Amino acid sequence: MPYEITIRLSQAAKDQLAWLKRHTGLTQWNELCRWALALSLRDPSTPLVRDISTDSNVEIAWKTFAGPHGDVYLALLKQRCAMDGAEPTETAVSKTLMVHLHRGIGYLAGRQDLRSIQHLIAITTE
Repeated sequence: MPYEITIRLSQAAKDQLAWLKRHTGLTQWNELCRWALALSLRDPSTPLVRDISTDSNVEIAWKTFAGPHGDVYLALLKQRCAMDGAEPTETAVSKTLMVHLHRGIGYLAGRQDLRSIQHLIAITTE
């Protein structure tokens, strides 16, 4: 996956991230998205395959999303592709990123007990 990729979010994910920003104290989209991706990737079930409408105005460059750990995130995504029975092509890795990112955002936003960064840390270590 080239580092020039742009991650685009759905309007629903944008709204959920706005809620999460208010409740966790994290102020950057990319920070929350990293938590969301990690949370989804640790779930062994396959996300429901669906087309994601990237209808919001939130765009995150891969370098911004991944920060200095781009190689780690890329390796995790490729590994997940392989675990799900897909060849880790650029297209498959991009799709895996999108479905897991959106699922993870949904997981986080669905937690009504998520009221601080401490709660975020606690639920990701459960």
